[in-house]
Amino acid sequence: MAFPIDALRAEFPALALEDDGQPRIYLDNPAGTQVPRRVAEAVSCCLLETNANLGGQFKTSRLSGNVVDDAHEAMAVFLGARSPREIIIGPSMTTLTFHLSRSICRDYKPGDEIIVTAMDHEGNISPWLEIARDKGLEIRWLPFNRETWQIEPDDLRALLSDRTRLLCLNYASNLTGSINDVKALAAMARDAGATVFVDAVQLAPHRLVDVQDLGCDFLACSSYKFFGPHLGIVWGREDVLADLYAYKCRCSDAGLPHRFETGTPQIELLAGLTATVDHYAWLGEVAGGTGARRDLIATAYSASADYEEPMTNRLIEALKSMHGTAVFGITNPNRVHQRVPTISFRHAVKKPAEIAGSLAGDNVFVWDGHNYAYQVVKHLELPEDEGVVRIGLASYNSEKEIEAVIKSIERAII
Repeated sequence: MAFPIDALRAEFPALALEDDGQPRIYLDNPAGTQVPRRVAEAVSCCLLETNANLGGQFKTSRLSGNVVDDAHEAMAVFLGARSPREIIIGPSMTTLTFHLSRSICRDYKPGDEIIVTAMDHEGNISPWLEIARDKGLEIRWLPFNRETWQIEPDDLRALLSDRTRLLCLNYASNLTGSINDVKALAAMARDAGATVFVDAVQLAPHRLVDVQDLGCDFLACSSYKFFGPHLGIVWGREDVLADLYAYKCRCSDAGLPHRFETGTPQIELLAGLTATVDHYAWLGEVAGGTGARRDLIATAYSASADYEEPMTNRLIEALKSMHGTAVFGITNPNRVHQRVPTISFRHAVKKPAEIAGSLAGDNVFVWDGHNYAYQVVKHLELPEDEGVVRIGLASYNSEKEIEAVIKSIERAII
């Protein structure tokens, strides 16, 4: 069946907003998406009707506890986890990674090695650089291939040794959009005795995540990148989390996952998180899916990918046809399934900030700069203070909007 784009767009109030008669075109999605009405309503309801701290015997406190439990259960279903005990929720992926790096590396010894990639967001690089400096660990840099735009197994194999303790790997690049074969790379690392920490922040808005199938030990994502509130989520295998030391208050809950969730949670945002998962289940049903919640979520992802990929190819081909423009990432239309619809480019004359500013004048929202893909920009030998123009599609974007941004770019680079 046809993708239900009209029904989907009707769920997002922000998509109907205009500025001085110009509709807003949200193509800034890799940094954060708009939210469906159900998410905002869930946050509002929590604040207005069940607002209380946790642990009390009175009704609002008990209801708040239910909100927290429901969010962990929803994310367990969303990521394919075995149990909500494997779901850690906090302020952001970067904050959680910094926090967990201290626990993960607690028993590492000077000279032990951590592999980080030249393809990652700083949220999956800087925490490991810092803990390595604190503990005298060695950092090994894993490049990505400039022809395939992916991390190749042979390059990882060359770095693995009996001193490798941890591989930090991204699922999809927030600059090039390339998707890595995480399952194969994780298997190589674990065969070498290493722990695997995966950043799926850019993958989760566009592809179904199955943590049990991937074979990694940890996987992080951010709900505000997939139509939810500003929260970070880390899945960890229960047997790994159970053996991991938790830095927490002495009197805090020592059970999983709460011992890794310091302080009072953002309860109203957790209400929005459950509603975010409900949004995917709703979309799966509208797109013709049946079955349990996880099945509907899978249908939503499949239908969204089928809808996004032709628009991705259309935008890439248009950019390639513009004189002086270079696209960084997979451009072969037959490989579109190996990338998410995050497209970065530069022009030979016009700087990224100039182009993004011109698009903003047309009420087209895009990003410029390194976008915290700092090492990617360095690896590509691009000016670090300029970076790229980054355009990111979401399932609520329309073909009409893609044609509008193409025309806007053409005007910007004249």
